[in-house]
Amino acid sequence: MPYFRLFILIFSIHLLAVMSPGPDFIMVLKNALQYNRKTAIYTALGIGLGIGIHIIYSVAGMAYLLQHNQTLFQTVIYAGAIYIIYTGGKTIASKQVEISIQNQQSGIQITPFTAIKTGFITNVLNPKASLFFLSLFSILIPPGTPVWVLIGISIMLISVTFLWFSLVSVIFTNRMTVKIYEKYEAYIVKFLGIVLIALGITILFE
Repeated sequence: MPYFRLFILIFSIHLLAVMSPGPDFIMVLKNALQYNRKTAIYTALGIGLGIGIHIIYSVAGMAYLLQHNQTLFQTVIYAGAIYIIYTGGKTIASKQVEISIQNQQSGIQITPFTAIKTGFITNVLNPKASLFFLSLFSILIPPGTPVWVLIGISIMLISVTFLWFSLVSVIFTNRMTVKIYEKYEAYIVKFLGIVLIALGITILFE
């Protein structure tokens, strides 16, 4: 299957990126701790839907650059690789997230629609997400990629995002797993950052 390697590569980079602490992670964590697991999962759904917006303008933008300005297109590719390296460095340098589940299951709740909207807006308005997806698509999606491959990649990215943040919702509504995560968070985050840097360097020199 000629595009299998492409799927695996994009899957790996995206999974590492969503696993790195950022605004989406913080919002899901906040809703899991402040409200409940169900609300956090709806928030994860909103984040997944937000990914779809980034995919649409990334694909359209790269197609336009490829057709109208090859030099700028190549520049964007190099800038994208550098940004992935930068993301890895920021991940390594990020501070530990403080977690407290004492106020979980509070009496005040929000509707599923509000939770979805919160996740969607958080993701769509995140400039780091914009840069990441522009980088991802400019670097890895070759010219002339069939529409069915683009649709498959899009579904995969949205699904991975939703499933990961749903898992976060489950993890951080369980006291035992919170304690384990707090113990090893520094090592986990640094590992993710190092892998992102390595991938960025590899792309830069290919």
